[in-house]
Amino acid sequence: MAKLNKLLLSKKTEVNSIEYINLIKLVLSTLIWNNKYQQVILDTIEEGIQLPSYECSKEKISLFEPSSLVIYLLNNNVTYKVWQLIEFETSKLKPLVKANLGNSQVYEQIASQLEDLVAKYESEESLKQVLQYLVIGNLYAFVNTEFDKLSQYPKVSQIYQTVQQLENFQGLVNDLANGVVATVNEEKKQEIEVIVGDESHRKVDSSAVLPETGNQVKQPIPGEKNILITSALPYVNNVPHLGNLIGSTLSADVYARFCKIRSTNYLFICGTDEYGTATETKALELGVTCQELCDKYHKVHKEIYEWFDIDFDLFGRTTTPQQTEIAQDIFLRCKDNGYLLEDSITQLFCEHCQRFLADRYVEGECPKCHYIDARGDQCDQCGGLLNAHELINPRCKLDNNTPVLRDSTHVFLDLPKLQPACEEFVAKHSEEGKWTNNGKVITQSWLKEGLRPRCITRDLKWGTPVPLEHLKDKVFYVWFDAPIGYLSITANYTKDWEAWWKNPDNVKLYQFMGKDNVPFHTVIFPCSELATGEDWTLLHHINTTEYLNYEDGKFSKSRNVGVFGNNAQDTGIPASVWRYYLISNRPESNDSVFSWNEFITRNNSELLNNLGNFCNRVLKFLAAGSKYAGVVPKFDLNDDLSKQLVENVNQLLERYIADMELGKFRSGLRLMMEISQLGNQYLQNVKIDNTLFNDHREVCDRAVGLSVNLIYLIAALTFPFMPETTKQICAQLNAPIPKLQDTWNTAAILEGHRIGKPTHLFTRIEEKLISVFRSKFGGNGGPATPPTN
Repeated sequence: MAKLNKLLLSKKTEVNSIEYINLIKLVLSTLIWNNKYQQVILDTIEEGIQLPSYECSKEKISLFEPSSLVIYLLNNNVTYKVWQLIEFETSKLKPLVKANLGNSQVYEQIASQLEDLVAKYESEESLKQVLQYLVIGNLYAFVNTEFDKLSQYPKVSQIYQTVQQLENFQGLVNDLANGVVATVNEEKKQEIEVIVGDESHRKVDSSAVLPETGNQVKQPIPGEKNILITSALPYVNNVPHLGNLIGSTLSADVYARFCKIRSTNYLFICGTDEYGTATETKALELGVTCQELCDKYHKVHKEIYEWFDIDFDLFGRTTTPQQTEIAQDIFLRCKDNGYLLEDSITQLFCEHCQRFLADRYVEGECPKCHYIDARGDQCDQCGGLLNAHELINPRCKLDNNTPVLRDSTHVFLDLPKLQPACEEFVAKHSEEGKWTNNGKVITQSWLKEGLRPRCITRDLKWGTPVPLEHLKDKVFYVWFDAPIGYLSITANYTKDWEAWWKNPDNVKLYQFMGKDNVPFHTVIFPCSELATGEDWTLLHHINTTEYLNYEDGKFSKSRNVGVFGNNAQDTGIPASVWRYYLISNRPESNDSVFSWNEFITRNNSELLNNLGNFCNRVLKFLAAGSKYAGVVPKFDLNDDLSKQLVENVNQLLERYIADMELGKFRSGLRLMMEISQLGNQYLQNVKIDNTLFNDHREVCDRAVGLSVNLIYLIAALTFPFMPETTKQICAQLNAPIPKLQDTWNTAAILEGHRIGKPTHLFTRIEEKLISVFRSKFGGNGGPATPPTN
């Protein structure tokens, strides 16, 4: 036995290390769940550094993190509420404990928080042991056996006394006092022999495999389901942050990959929105031409999306001849059909610059909420749409001078005349396409208020020229012009672009965006199409998100607050983990918040301990040279346990497909993880280990064969969310990427198939990095500042 005070404590009377806290939690966990405790191993991870760990003898793995041991002892029967409690410990208790090592009085703060927590969850019988772990594990180092200190916290005190009454608690107390609850592990783990298969060793049901489509140009297939997918075009001069990604491009990619894994014909396009005031303004600030600015930032966007594994069929741009041709054609058709109006409007003119000021060149006080830095087209504070001349105390953004009002002739889209057709379109398509709620609400608010003529031209140089001689010095307004970019980008992808965009009987249009873009896609763009009189592929399904905020504030490039797409990769964290967290935290019905605590907890507790554990445990067992040598055995499903697993998986699979069809990606991700958790639970129920292999070979064969096929199903389920993880799983299975069928094919991977080399899918992210990342991305070396009102 190794003396605890020699290994982990510098003073017998002080708690001065997280390792000691973790040691207590590990041994207490074994007591709480087993009603006895077993000694914990002190693993030497580097010379002179020893950490406490729980050795899982059957699985041949070491658990260093107490929360991981809790999940293990729960036999992977981990509910959402358990995750909430683990997150509470990670985000609330651990920082408090770490900051107060050596301060015995901190128990009052810990007990106070735990008292509230126990009051909230004490009626949940399934959480009883987890609450015991949280109370004793976080208080014992400070309170020891003096539970009378907790008299003012009755609920915590009751739990403390309950655990103290366990049969083996006193033995644990004595050993803790004597420092003999841990043994030093000096043995090196032996490597397991692995025989790796290749394509010649594959035996996979061909009907389960995703067909290779090659690189041929996609076209709608008559009589089949054809999906046209767009992501809101990002402004070229903005570097997208995580909220931008999950709001449009990443969400659209998830749906596109879902279509792919279901063998549904689809086309996924996006590109940079390059015309308009924002580009002209930024170019002036930087002293470069608009084209130079666009070329630079188009490349930045493209590289960011490639790193995040966003797989467009084409990521294009709006500064193309096709954009000019199609936009001008739509404009002229609207004019010929009587849906355009010309009017002289009063506009702000900067006498110093000698130019009419487009909305983005003007800032001032919002007349609605009185935010002092509102833009001329929209207020960032209240979200209200504005005309520049409505601003209080307007100022020219270029030179800060006060502009004057002058008349300028512009073109308006006659939305009041189009409102009946728009209302008919919205009523039909919002129901058939099952629009997300905020998409319907925002659109209906516009229609209820009554549509007004919308100006679609601007006094700018950088844009699509208006094809009228008397207005040749004007360009199209970005929100008339930009949605037409979807068409022109498609035209750059294929000369037969009209087969996608003028084919409503055979193509369904799915569009993904943040909520602030809704009216431009549900009112202005459809009205522009309707006004031409042509038979367009109109919006079928709109999928919108609320806002993703950063920690306690908002993303801000100017203040260096938040993670932006071009520096996410600098963290060293794989894109798959970023994708998983963003989708799990997708703001589908309410605003959500990016949290470093939650980000790292989800990686360590969900990806590593659930999905990663199931795949690695099965494949390492199968690959062991002393067992199956990587070859899938013959197996059947002639037992109730396996039949129940198949039934449970198929129930979740049906829900997964239904939710993914509707764009409910958070639910789809959760259901995928529940299926993985069913796999973990199945392994616990059959007790897969060497004894099962040696004494009950038929049962073991069945467990291995069925589990391998469940991993293959999970590879398909994972593909929309983490495509690189799917590829890694398939490489370890030595199998091609599967397609996602309506029901689970339990014999997709056949007897005699030899798998590849098992490796860990995910790695642990150290919690100490939370403070590092929070400092790095918090703006000026500190935490994110709250938004101002």
